[in-house]
Amino acid sequence: MGCEGIGLEPTEADIIQHVEAAAPTAARADDLPQFDLEDASLYFNRELSWLDFNDRVLQLAEDPATPLLERVKFCAIWESNLDEFVMVRVANLQDQVAAGVDARGADGLSAREQIAAIRERIVDQRDRVSRCFERELLPALAEHGIRLLAAGAASEDERRELGELYRNQVFPVLTPLVVGLGRPFPYISNLSVSLAVLLRDPDQDAEVIARVKVPKELLGRFLQIGDDDTSLIPLEELIAENLEALFPGMEILDHSFFRVTRDTDYDVSDEADDLLQAVEEELRRRRFGEVVRLEITRGMNPRLREPLVAALGIEDDEVYEVDGLLDLADLWSIVNLQGFQELREAPFSGVTQPRLLGEDGKDADVFAAMRDGDVLVHHPYDSFTSSVERFVKQAVADPAVLAIKQTVYRTSVDSPLVPGLIEAAERGKQAVCMVELKARFDERANIKWSKQLEEAGVHVVYGIPALKTHCKCILVVRREGDGVRHYVHIGTGNYNPKTARIYTDVGLFTADPQIGSDVAEMFNYLTGYARPRGYRKVKVAPFNLQEAILEEIERTIAAHSPDRPARIRMKMNSLLDARSIRSIYRASQAGVRVELNVRGICALRPGVDGVSENIDVTSVVGRFLEHSRIYSFERPGETESVYIGSADLMPRNLYNRVELMIPIEHERVRGQLLDVLDRSLADSTNAWELRPDGTWERRRPDGEPRGVQRELMSQHAARAAEPASL
Repeated sequence: MGCEGIGLEPTEADIIQHVEAAAPTAARADDLPQFDLEDASLYFNRELSWLDFNDRVLQLAEDPATPLLERVKFCAIWESNLDEFVMVRVANLQDQVAAGVDARGADGLSAREQIAAIRERIVDQRDRVSRCFERELLPALAEHGIRLLAAGAASEDERRELGELYRNQVFPVLTPLVVGLGRPFPYISNLSVSLAVLLRDPDQDAEVIARVKVPKELLGRFLQIGDDDTSLIPLEELIAENLEALFPGMEILDHSFFRVTRDTDYDVSDEADDLLQAVEEELRRRRFGEVVRLEITRGMNPRLREPLVAALGIEDDEVYEVDGLLDLADLWSIVNLQGFQELREAPFSGVTQPRLLGEDGKDADVFAAMRDGDVLVHHPYDSFTSSVERFVKQAVADPAVLAIKQTVYRTSVDSPLVPGLIEAAERGKQAVCMVELKARFDERANIKWSKQLEEAGVHVVYGIPALKTHCKCILVVRREGDGVRHYVHIGTGNYNPKTARIYTDVGLFTADPQIGSDVAEMFNYLTGYARPRGYRKVKVAPFNLQEAILEEIERTIAAHSPDRPARIRMKMNSLLDARSIRSIYRASQAGVRVELNVRGICALRPGVDGVSENIDVTSVVGRFLEHSRIYSFERPGETESVYIGSADLMPRNLYNRVELMIPIEHERVRGQLLDVLDRSLADSTNAWELRPDGTWERRRPDGEPRGVQRELMSQHAARAAEPASL
């Protein structure tokens, strides 16, 4: 089947017919049990499934077996995850309701129904995380010398230190804003923590409300006192304790804390003449998005709550009461305290991939290693610095290298890869960077990098209208002999050295000439005005990637028989695309064993008789964020087909993004990836199983505990000592 443009994408029927024609004696789709695979009961809701994922994060915070500071970390992750979900997903649903749009997914739930169900789950999870932190983690931290103080409970010496701290550092940066008396309600910035203060003017016998923003961006959320810096007070508590100094002559009747969340979703017109300028303008408008959530301290005085809700223009079901501390995402300040190693996971640093290490223990020639065969790296177990960064560094320094081309979706502000492109341009090489400006919440960093790159002479492009460029690849063009050779890195994760230490991602270094030519053509498509008519090996969304996955599934169905069974195994972040799910259902109906390892969203319902009884779904949530995508198709009499790439099976990845997936043909590399699948599916430490009713049940070890992340850390540490020839 060809690699036609978007408008010529084949249908499911086309693919099934193509496969059946190639295998007329095999099991046909028509022979399978007849069920309506579009029935809404066969699909879980996207948003509720994501909340289930965040619940698994919360369970790690609640788990007494998790080290104490790691439990605090998972509280912070739960909060920051939820913030982004509300700012984007909940905001989008509210926009649908306001616009009267009925855009239901395969599960059939309306926007209103989803909002109601979302609120119910958030309220439950919020109560649990607050209870966990306030009743379990705070006392446990205090037992180990990390004290989170309430201002009123401080000792006399601590109160003196706090008073001095308030006068010298806090008071000078506070700006109390009174509401009423001819003064409009102030703008409340997104995710800021504030105090609402109820005041009485004794001279005029009048009540007014004031808002005081907690300036945590300037001073930090928690102020450290004492000699060891392990006694902390939330900044808002210190402000609240000194309100009389902030409002002299006023009677302080009451105060409470609140936090506002705004809609940060935005759209950039596909017809914008200057995409960079359009994204910058949308980022400025994002600050003033509609309020979609108000969090308040439980029991807030109605004389504060009611005016606040009215001024923000929100409904009662958008108000969430919180017990204890607001904004647990700031707990990273506690997690990052120096010392306390006994309260953390054992430290781990990635090792150098053995084939990138010379016999003398020094760095090997990356290009020579690639010419000897494909090289797989698995982060964070393999070091990002000694693999990907060294690949780019060597390419920049090599006078035989003519061009370096790279995609940037998310990267860190201190990434050495982008400066490497700048140096390459200064050395006279062709340097090209495909920057995705619309990478959510990384827009400002990408704008900054793009301007620096352009100023240095790097060719910067911003992708294709209507599509996000999400693929992860680096192409190096090197002069060798009378021609050139392509060296390519293709990965499942971003070129970000920070997340490469906490996300699990795989990447392939290859000098395969066909893959190199394919990637070169893809870059020409991204930077020029062309539509490749066909790729040799790589699969590119939105052109032929989904077609390839569906065809592999249908071929596996056709090859399966009871005496010679076939199997499908997939590891991904999310499974949402209804078309892909229907194809997986058909595989189950044909008797094919399907094993899915899905970290986050899963819309597929396993265990339904006659539809999905042959499908198992697990999710691994642990120390590292599972982020790699591996797709495996096992058919009798054939070498197992294995792919890696940047795409999950979600509509946005398959239809609205440029994604890249490659087949793994090197036997050793294929074996390494199958080993990752084996371990991921066998995990009994940090794995949950999806039940037919939609609940996720945590696995409990039956015998010796298995943990994919722990096993891979041990495996890579052992491999680092092996000879490079292995």
